[in-house]
Amino acid sequence: MPRIKASPAPPRLIGWREHVRLPDLALGLITAKVDTGARTAALHAEDIRIHDHRVRFTVPLHGRNHHFDLPLSDERRVKSTSGHAEHRAVISTTLALGEESWPIEVTLTDRAGMGVPMLLGRNSIGHRFAVHPARSFILTRIKPKKKKKPK
Repeated sequence: MPRIKASPAPPRLIGWREHVRLPDLALGLITAKVDTGARTAALHAEDIRIHDHRVRFTVPLHGRNHHFDLPLSDERRVKSTSGHAEHRAVISTTLALGEESWPIEVTLTDRAGMGVPMLLGRNSIGHRFAVHPARSFILTRIKPKKKKKPK
């Protein structure tokens, strides 16, 4: 009798925006735009300096400036959707989305005017997820805290 191969499970559905964590950086929840048209992940960073295979940078998030001095994974020329090319530092870190986490590479750039501090490109999510283009926070909806009743 021939064996029937089980088909792989369909990818889980996520929204075009989700809350993610970078546990190695301990930044807390970060709102990220999921953009399958982009190749790599990008994190908003300021004061980016490369020196001796290391990168120093600051991530302003949640009313605080988080300072880092990390190994430089790579340097890349990245072209934005507007066609503007930029030389960026790349770090390796862990991405956590929902209950899953995996290693990714993140480019550092000024995303101050982009609305969200992080972008997840297709290499960041791989084949793990399918993206719903009209919904946000499918996987990572934060439930509002219940108000205590006055006594």
